[in-house]
Amino acid sequence: MLTLPAELTQRQARACAQQLLARLPGEAGPVVVVDAQALATFDSSALAVLLECRRAAVAAGRTLAVQGMPTHLASLAELYGVHELLPVA
Repeated sequence: MLTLPAELTQRQARACAQQLLARLPGEAGPVVVVDAQALATFDSSALAVLLECRRAAVAAGRTLAVQGMPTHLASLAELYGVHELLPVA
């Protein structure tokens, strides 16, 4: 399972995405699960990271699901119209 850090803002987004994308091929199964439960401080960059992971998963013939998505992040995803792209695990 891939895990998001406690803080994920624009400052950390690039490094976080690179780390997650590097680990994605090693994840077993048809569904890549990203654990967002630890997120405490974040902005819309967290959505960008999740969407980048989703793109990579889809390119590899897999799907992506998010576990423990904070309510505020789910609200942002709905506001931006991407909530259907980030299903809950």
